[in-house]
Amino acid sequence: MLSSKKILVGICGSIASYKSAELVRLFIKAGADVKVIMTKSAGDFITPLTLSTLSKNPVNIEFVKNKEGEWTNHVELGLWADAFVIAPASANSIAKFANGICDNLLSAVYLSAKCPVYFAPAMDLDMWRHPSTQKNIGKLLSYGNTLIKPTHGELASGLIGEGRMAEPEDIFDFINSVITAQKPLNGKNVLVTAGPTYEAIDPVRFIGNHSSGKMGYALAETLAEHGAHVTLVSGPTHLKTLHKNIQVIAVTSAKEMFDNCVKVFPSVDLAIMSAAVADYTPVEVATQKIKKTEQEFSIELTKTRDILAELGKIKGPKQLLVGFALETNNELEHAKGKLEKKNLDFIVLNSLNDNGAGFQGDTNKITILDNKGHTEVFELKTKTEVAHDIVNKILSLLHA
Repeated sequence: MLSSKKILVGICGSIASYKSAELVRLFIKAGADVKVIMTKSAGDFITPLTLSTLSKNPVNIEFVKNKEGEWTNHVELGLWADAFVIAPASANSIAKFANGICDNLLSAVYLSAKCPVYFAPAMDLDMWRHPSTQKNIGKLLSYGNTLIKPTHGELASGLIGEGRMAEPEDIFDFINSVITAQKPLNGKNVLVTAGPTYEAIDPVRFIGNHSSGKMGYALAETLAEHGAHVTLVSGPTHLKTLHKNIQVIAVTSAKEMFDNCVKVFPSVDLAIMSAAVADYTPVEVATQKIKKTEQEFSIELTKTRDILAELGKIKGPKQLLVGFALETNNELEHAKGKLEKKNLDFIVLNSLNDNGAGFQGDTNKITILDNKGHTEVFELKTKTEVAHDIVNKILSLLHA
């Protein structure tokens, strides 16, 4: 999807400008950050107020923003965007873009843009068919721009034919499909675990830990944003996923998490085990609530099955396996031992000795150790930023 993508929408003077409001709304709904650039004549058809309200950003029209002479930096706008969608693109503006005429802000930003440019023409039938227009279209295509073809239909003049701007939904679907296809993890299946496990003592009590699941959920969202289909095996948590490419399997106990991970793992390209799984579970679970009758009470525990070790045993040559290590002492030594023993490609180490790291919080401080002997230490960051660092490490291994 378009989550977190920066999209410039250029609007030229055309009756089709009214459709641009819906296009902006669709981009915003998909999670994109949208900025709008209008020509002066576009303001005759749709107001800047409408578009600024929908985009949640000021609309750019002039080189000079206000009476104080503040400058609109067209170069900065051109560098900011991940995609530049000009819809509607009038015959007049298309001629300017094709021939390097730079007499307004929109054409200046076009000439400065470093991102892919998509243009959706809107004009009358005869204007569309005219050889000069078709020549200019050809020039724009030769520059590497992408045409979103006009459709056949009733035009503002009353004529029927080609020249009608593509519908906003069709433009949105086209841009979305192109950007999604470019995502580095497109087509990859990923397994992520998150949160704690609860090991039942009786119907109302359990052994658990303080894990919130925030790190695992941030990883799942980041992986999905990069195009992956994510299966998130989650222990008990209040968190919810946002991306449609995330399938959640809710579990409670270490055994449930083990069974689901072993089942899913053979079908994935990579797995990240970030859950805080209980190391021990009660041998027997009382069927009724245990009453407080004894001065002393003991529970016999047995080891849970090690999910990470099991996945390391069955890992295929083309699969990546990533583990987490939360330590309180001899951190590097323990993390290196886990990395080797469990056949991991890399391990993410965090220490409870670092302020801002560990359970519950919104930040983390990690060190990544890989199986090639490389160690990389990161500063304290938000868990979303940490997730991006971890995904970048994965991408570097996939493309090595």
